[in-house]
Amino acid sequence: MTDEAPGLPPAEVEIDLEMIRSLIMSQLPDLKDLPTQLAGEGWDNMMIRIGDAHALRMPRHAHGEQLLKNEQDWLPQLAPILPLPVPEPVFIGTPGFGYPFTWSLVRWLPGDVAALSPPMPSEAGTLAAFLRALHVAAPQGAPKNDARGCPLIHKQEDTERRMANISHRTDLLTPKLRDLWHRALAAPIDVSPLWLAGDIHPQNVLVEKGRFSAFIDWGDMCTGDCASDLASIWMLFEDMAARARVIEAYGMSEATLLRAKGWAIFYGVILLETGLRDDPLHAKTGEATLRRLNADA
Repeated sequence: MTDEAPGLPPAEVEIDLEMIRSLIMSQLPDLKDLPTQLAGEGWDNMMIRIGDAHALRMPRHAHGEQLLKNEQDWLPQLAPILPLPVPEPVFIGTPGFGYPFTWSLVRWLPGDVAALSPPMPSEAGTLAAFLRALHVAAPQGAPKNDARGCPLIHKQEDTERRMANISHRTDLLTPKLRDLWHRALAAPIDVSPLWLAGDIHPQNVLVEKGRFSAFIDWGDMCTGDCASDLASIWMLFEDMAARARVIEAYGMSEATLLRAKGWAIFYGVILLETGLRDDPLHAKTGEATLRRLNADA
């Protein structure tokens, strides 16, 4: 997910099956006879499934390559401490055959995105345990990201501009939600910078048979305020009691809980505002997030 306008950014290279097969033949010859098919296209990468067990993550543009390098550099160090699978690379590919970027071979992670297949309420403890395992001190040199894990006040202008854009199209920007937003903006950051996934939302979380199966898309991984990851509580769980169980199991101060709700407001507003333009799934997620925050407020 991005803070920018909706719609996929333009690809800087046309990725076709002939190019993919040439890269596989030259760099992964053991996989050359396996079927290949497009598995998805996001803001930054194309996913190409290779047989049953693997997939390629191929950047669509130069910025996407920089994000993929975060995964290549840091996920192998972080993955062993996490209780659920992540797309750590098993091979790093190099440019060739007209393709200008570094790419990754990863293991295929089963499941459907949580936006289409929500987790069961009983998965509250699983999310809390995953976030607790993730939110540890990062080593020196870990990436920083001005848009993730930053002080929430940095999001005020953008969020309130988007609120103004949609105020006549939704009844979810209630007085109590706006009051919660301002209290969150004023809440102090009372935790040290920690490892963050950076972009946990229902299209970056996989669910299989109601259970979390993997957390994907780690290009925005960075150090910062854990509250920005904790916003996922309101994006992932419809059940109010499940949200309360995540909060209790994770364990957080009142200030961190306020900031987490503030980040959830930010994500809810941006998803609803962009989704109302051209992405019904984003709009649905944004609406659900803001509705849940109103219920909890």
